[in-house]
Amino acid sequence: MVRNVDEAVVRELKKRAARRNHSAEQEHREILTQALLRPRRRSLAEVLAAMPDAGKDDDFERHQTDRRT
Repeated sequence: MVRNVDEAVVRELKKRAARRNHSAEQEHREILTQALLRPRRRSLAEVLAAMPDAGKDDDFERHQTDRRT
């Protein structure tokens, strides 16, 4: 049981449950499970830091051509 929940939150929970043909209690359990037990998403910085070093820096240089001609 969760107490002192804002009425707007309760209303939205009930709407969401109805859209998914769930009881409010079942929807509440699923929201908590997803929020607390699913694997945490890694940040972009973590993903980039985990990438192996590959190639040389000049492999990634930007080459521009002069388009004024």
